[in-house]
Amino acid sequence: MIKASLLIMTVLTVLISMGLRWRQARTPQVAAVRRASLIARGKKGFDRWITAAAIAAVVTIALLGGLHWLKVFAR
Repeated sequence: MIKASLLIMTVLTVLISMGLRWRQARTPQVAAVRRASLIARGKKGFDRWITAAAIAAVVTIALLGGLHWLKVFAR
């Protein structure tokens, strides 16, 4: 079960990060500031991955917890 949760979290983190990057590129005020410094771009990318990992963790906990409670109530 631990391997399944790690796999789910990894896949969700990558997918959510891709979605956040797409949304960030389409936002007008963010797209206008393309010429940021290397540190600012790195921080922005790091923040995006941390946000994606946090969202993926919550979704994974809810999904696997929900499956667990379905199993408990099915008995």
